[in-house]
Amino acid sequence: MHGPTHDVTNVVDPLADYNLFTTDTALWQAVERAGGASHLPELAAYGALLGRAETLQLAEDANRHKPELHTFDPVGRRIDRVDFHPAWHAIMRLQREHGLVSMPFSDPRPGAWAAYAAAFSMHMQVEAGSQCPGSMTFAAIPVLMQEPLLFSQLSPKLYSRTYDPRDLPADQKSSMLVGMGMTEKQGGSDLRAVTTRASALHGEGRGAAYELVGHKWFFSAPQSDAHLVVAQAPGGLSCFYVPRFRPDGHRNDVRIQRLKNKVGNHSNASSEVEFHGAWGQMIGEPGRGIPTIIEMATYTRLNCVMGSAGLIRQAVVQAIHHTRHRRAFGKHLVEQPLMRNVLADMALESEAATLLMMRLTQSFDRAADDPLEGAYKRIVTPAAKFWVAKRSIELGAEAMEVFGGNGYVEDGPMGRLFREMPVISIWEGSGNVMGLDMLRAIGREPDALAALTRHLADRLDDDNRLQSPLAALRATWQQPPDAMEATARRTAQQLVLLLQAALLRDHAPGFMAEAFIASRFDPQWGRVFGTLADPSHHSAIIDRAWPA
Repeated sequence: MHGPTHDVTNVVDPLADYNLFTTDTALWQAVERAGGASHLPELAAYGALLGRAETLQLAEDANRHKPELHTFDPVGRRIDRVDFHPAWHAIMRLQREHGLVSMPFSDPRPGAWAAYAAAFSMHMQVEAGSQCPGSMTFAAIPVLMQEPLLFSQLSPKLYSRTYDPRDLPADQKSSMLVGMGMTEKQGGSDLRAVTTRASALHGEGRGAAYELVGHKWFFSAPQSDAHLVVAQAPGGLSCFYVPRFRPDGHRNDVRIQRLKNKVGNHSNASSEVEFHGAWGQMIGEPGRGIPTIIEMATYTRLNCVMGSAGLIRQAVVQAIHHTRHRRAFGKHLVEQPLMRNVLADMALESEAATLLMMRLTQSFDRAADDPLEGAYKRIVTPAAKFWVAKRSIELGAEAMEVFGGNGYVEDGPMGRLFREMPVISIWEGSGNVMGLDMLRAIGREPDALAALTRHLADRLDDDNRLQSPLAALRATWQQPPDAMEATARRTAQQLVLLLQAALLRDHAPGFMAEAFIASRFDPQWGRVFGTLADPSHHSAIIDRAWPA
């Protein structure tokens, strides 16, 4: 007679059927502070929908079944079509119907920017790949707004909350997606090395039609209805609106060479393409392609901060959930003092990232009229993108370790989460690029820098522990350009930590701000999670992050 070899005990069921919004105290409080009270019921409903077991399964299925490239139809016509699993379309439909493409521009209610940031970060926790086409379309809107005639034709499709995946000319669809094509093999982040050429068809300059010949090594979301592309034109490097179909209805000559085999999410398609006389319309002035496309990248970098904050949040939630149900050495893991230190430290990081994300988002609605908001948008955005993305990678590894061997398998929640974190540090400019962009903004925006300096002093000068870091940061900003460049990463780190300390002091319980400042500004801080010196508030910090 044979019986079971063992009983299945002391295992943790997957986290499901919970509300991502109502359980995130820092997030919903930030939306409320930003005047987004009218958005709270919708965000709560979306948080519940995202947390459903069925939605989580859709996200899993979308990543298990990769997109498939079909370059030709059965009789040999070039089609360059990417096919997706139905779960992908279901996730994309959720994203579109809940405003994660155009809400800040199309929703007139107060707090629309804050509601967008909250919804974006929640969606990122469940399925990251779908955020790529949504984020790029969102970021293309302010660029296309500067082309009134073209935007009048596209705005109903961009603002639509209907998801339309059909491979048809945009004027035959109820909605559209816009991607981006900048990077080439030989150039990477150096856009001056772009070799794709644009030749005028009828007239030249802004709004004129061109033919593009060349390649893009990373062409994000090739299934999109159009892309913004940089290419060399007679007037210099310029930006072009390149639709999937030409104005005459024929498929544009953008040939997909292959899909990228990515480390991170497997749900979305990234590709390499060649332009064989592709039709494009110049956006912006000739020779102003980099500033035009960087305007788009500024918005996608904001999305990167939202995305990393969302990934951090989900990693912390998963770690706390696991430790509250897993036992070791006679008690639950969460009851172990050293584990509480790790969890509390990660929870501090999560709330600091969330508060910074929400404050930064607010500036995009106000930057035109206020030097401080302009400083947040132009100086803090690249610094925050650098720091929060880097911290997500460290925190993701720590959260995976909380699960032990169960974290290092694809069957659990941590594998896909952890694999997604590095791409945000790379996408839209790696760490060094972010440091250099921060320095460029500092050099070009003296009024914004002065406002930011006053802002930090007003918030933090009363704390003796922060006076020295503040003075060091101000001294750094007075250095010659070469010296500043060599220490740009350190400057970005210090700027973000000081801003996070100020935000926690303003909006979090006192014990949260105290624990953050005591650790992040300790000269011996080594950035390893679980080194908080005072254990007296660990349980309170954990319970605030994920209410028991």
